[in-house]
Amino acid sequence: MRKFLVPIVAALPLLTGGCIAKTVVDVATMPVKAVGQVADWTTTSQDEADRNYGRKMREQEAREGKELRKLCKKHPEDERCARTDNGFRADPGGNRNN
Repeated sequence: MRKFLVPIVAALPLLTGGCIAKTVVDVATMPVKAVGQVADWTTTSQDEADRNYGRKMREQEAREGKELRKLCKKHPEDERCARTDNGFRADPGGNRNN
């Protein structure tokens, strides 16, 4: 029995073409890859943070503009409603640094 078993076991790596070794490597590196993927999912890149900040600021400016338009409709004499050649002033608080 042993005469047949030793040559079969010795030939097994040649017959499998290294797929067992690759499987062992894949299983060993899987936890490292999984941790790396989780880290990518849970962290925010600088580009993504900049994009989110820009979106947030545009939404805030749109809200402020809408509120200013409502205010100017009700109280057109308010100094914050002073018009310039391109519409409303950028500073809705009326603070001028001149």
